[in-house]
Amino acid sequence: TTASSQCPCSSMRALWVFAFHSSSPLRFRNEETLSSIRKFSNLAMAKDLVVDPFCFRQFAEAEASNDYMGTVFKQSIEEFEDIANKCYKAEDLKDGYAPFCKHLFIENTFSDARVNVLPINPENEHLVRTQYQARNDKELPVLQRFIPLELIGGQDKLPVAKYLDLILYSREQIRKENESMGKEAGDEAAPWGVVSIKAQDVDYELPMNPITVMRNSLGKDQGGSGVPLDRDAYMESVNYWKDNVVIS
Repeated sequence: TTASSQCPCSSMRALWVFAFHSSSPLRFRNEETLSSIRKFSNLAMAKDLVVDPFCFRQFAEAEASNDYMGTVFKQSIEEFEDIANKCYKAEDLKDGYAPFCKHLFIENTFSDARVNVLPINPENEHLVRTQYQARNDKELPVLQRFIPLELIGGQDKLPVAKYLDLILYSREQIRKENESMGKEAGDEAAPWGVVSIKAQDVDYELPMNPITVMRNSLGKDQGGSGVPLDRDAYMESVNYWKDNVVIS
């Protein structure tokens, strides 16, 4: 095939394959590099949703995954986006905690993502730990409660999740939050960005962690979304999380 007749999609896909092949020197990259590679890959295709850079930490190909304590996927970002877009139907979106937030639930038939929330019981309550954590360098650290994965015997002790909850933010909201935190708005055109992925056994939203509810009520410049705290939603969250704990 000559250069003039070669499909641009094939060239872009080849770039992705090179960048994330296990032997490639580009395999573990930072957020900026991953965003740049993805931008070129997306030029020839329109997508309803893309993985937002905030969520790159949930993919093993990203440097940030090394320090992330939640679910990390072995699939590349591109592979995950392809699967999610094939599952996407606007009518399937569920309302989130604010008008700009939606949930898309898809069956987990393609990954080994494990359920990472367990009930607190007499056998594991002594394993609970606390730590101040921030999801990035722009956010205020907040106190988190969890059980270290190694203390329960490793990932194999957790069941593979039946569903994935893709938490989506509108493009407008993502741009507002990036601007308020001094980040470049970028030129991504997909109407939805995946900001978090939860592995779970039910196809409906589980209550947000109380400290996340509180953090979201902060101003955008502190890592929140500027949405006033809803007391009823907060108490629902407390009622769930007083009896459950994250495994990470």
